[in-house]
Amino acid sequence: MIDPQDLRTAVQRGLITESQAAGLTGIAESRRQAVAGVEPGEEPFVLFKGFNEIFIVIGLSILFMGWVGVSAVLGAEVFNPGGLDTVLVALVTLGGLAVVQGYCTLTRRMIAPSIALAIMSALTAWVLGAAFADVIGLRGLTASALTSAVVAALMLLHYQRFRVPFDAAIIATAVFSTVWSLLAGAGVLPDTSAGFLHLSGTGSLSVLSLIFGLLTFAFAMRFDMTDPLRVSTRSTTGFWLHVTAAPAIVNTVAVFLLSGGQGGKLVLMVFLLAIALVALAIDRRSFLVSGAGYAVWLIFELFDGSAMVILFLGFGLVFLGAQWERLRSALMRGLPDFPGKTRLPPYGSNT
Repeated sequence: MIDPQDLRTAVQRGLITESQAAGLTGIAESRRQAVAGVEPGEEPFVLFKGFNEIFIVIGLSILFMGWVGVSAVLGAEVFNPGGLDTVLVALVTLGGLAVVQGYCTLTRRMIAPSIALAIMSALTAWVLGAAFADVIGLRGLTASALTSAVVAALMLLHYQRFRVPFDAAIIATAVFSTVWSLLAGAGVLPDTSAGFLHLSGTGSLSVLSLIFGLLTFAFAMRFDMTDPLRVSTRSTTGFWLHVTAAPAIVNTVAVFLLSGGQGGKLVLMVFLLAIALVALAIDRRSFLVSGAGYAVWLIFELFDGSAMVILFLGFGLVFLGAQWERLRSALMRGLPDFPGKTRLPPYGSNT
């Protein structure tokens, strides 16, 4: 909390105005209340503030679908994007969505409607990109690359303007799609849509998936370390990046190790344990969620479906969730100092 006497002194010396001092006081108080509202060991995550937001999301969805229908009737090829008319309609739609987003996000600070509008903006950006690719005569994977690049670029602008954390997941996915399309067009990767959706454990696609996951994880940590107390939208942005990165890392490695027979399954168990320790250290549960399904399946396979083993696994996960703070504190105290350790969420005595 900023010392009021320091602010008064700054005003008297002409360093800041009275209104600026009042604004700083308000920001400091809001941050203090936000920190006070976060329980130790908790990972803040809010999808909506109340049922009114759900009500508005339903209304926005119906409105958006109605506009899409009207656009199709007027001649815009929104379901098979192409033509200059579709480009113009997409631009008008993006403008309208930006106006509504400004009210819901910047003025009302709504969460669920902001996410819904971000998804609608991404879909409209896809239509715009595909229609523009058609206008300039691009086809196949080249058109797909341009479409994904348009989505990534427009959603990056969207994030810079509205700071909707969910945008980060859309941008990361669009960038991956762009790179895949370019490499598939060059013959480096499989050129089928099924190849894009399958996080293969072997071949060049697995390398791309793993690199994508690690880079996304690095960006997520960059956001996390700028807000270790988890009180701003930067930490929420980091959360969505973790949600995107975890499957790309865990699934790719899991598919690769599962091809190694019984020995590979045992190595995968060690890998999932390492993922759990990483999740504890960075105070993010998303990696555990992405690996929980594999853990259950592996236990079932390695121990011939023993119900007792499955029971103990369930107990272990519940215990981990209930004792997360204590386990994390013990882990962090046991780890030696490493770059960035002090910028991770507080633990134990340093809370």
